[in-house]
Amino acid sequence: MGSTSQDCGRQRLKQRLNYNHWPKRSSKIGWRMPTFNKGKTTMTTRNELKVRGEEIRNRIEAQGTDTDTAPGYQRMVSEALFGGLWARGDLPLTDRYICVLSSIMLQKNEPQLRHHIRGALKVDLNAREILEVFVQAGLYGGFPTAENAMTIAHEVFAAVGVEVQVEQDGNESLEELMDMGQNLLEELHGERGTQGYADPSNKTTGPLYTMAIQYGYGWLWHRAGLTMRQRMISALASFTTLRLESQVKKFGQSALNIGMTREEVVEAVMQTAPYSGFPPALNALVALDEVLP
Repeated sequence: MGSTSQDCGRQRLKQRLNYNHWPKRSSKIGWRMPTFNKGKTTMTTRNELKVRGEEIRNRIEAQGTDTDTAPGYQRMVSEALFGGLWARGDLPLTDRYICVLSSIMLQKNEPQLRHHIRGALKVDLNAREILEVFVQAGLYGGFPTAENAMTIAHEVFAAVGVEVQVEQDGNESLEELMDMGQNLLEELHGERGTQGYADPSNKTTGPLYTMAIQYGYGWLWHRAGLTMRQRMISALASFTTLRLESQVKKFGQSALNIGMTREEVVEAVMQTAPYSGFPPALNALVALDEVLP
């Protein structure tokens, strides 16, 4: 009697956990990890992930040893971080590095930032583009943090013999910056650009948000060095890192207005997970799922 009751309990638990879709153990190939894409499930082995991951690590000179970390840690990094995320096809490596630089800068992680600035140069982000990522992310996480990151970047550039391309900045008046900012604001956000703290009738936020329109949308988003698409990718990564889910929703929708796909928006958020944590990235993905078509 007890055995029958116990068997029934196991069966119910098996059904609730959907046990048949769990990874299966094989003596020849090890664990098989399910990957999910648009409702379809495909299987990838750990060895396949490791090979993909190590190819990317070698390219950006991001190899590591367990001696410097923990037993088995570097295999996980190769498989999950580089093979499982970096090697996904919906976002190029240059765009993924924009996400990583934005995230690490905002966490003020100097050793990792030095390392990844060198890596970004390996995937053909140039010095000016790297600096512009820090300027863009500085709007969201603070310009002192951006200045510290730029100081580190210049030290790395000098060490590897890279020069920064200099382009003359514009000299628009405040009125012109306001017009540029408002036009871009409308193009990106539409009705969302006049809601909440962006409401023109809000006398409390008005003075500060006017400056955000002039120097954020008017000056920063129009600067040379990065395309608007690249700036959007930095913004999405920054908001995810800073756990600003309302901004993730707003800019996630706006990214579609400048030609990004739903998949690219999702990938930009996912790319931050190893660097600012899986929970913030997952929360941001849930927020996006509420608003993206």
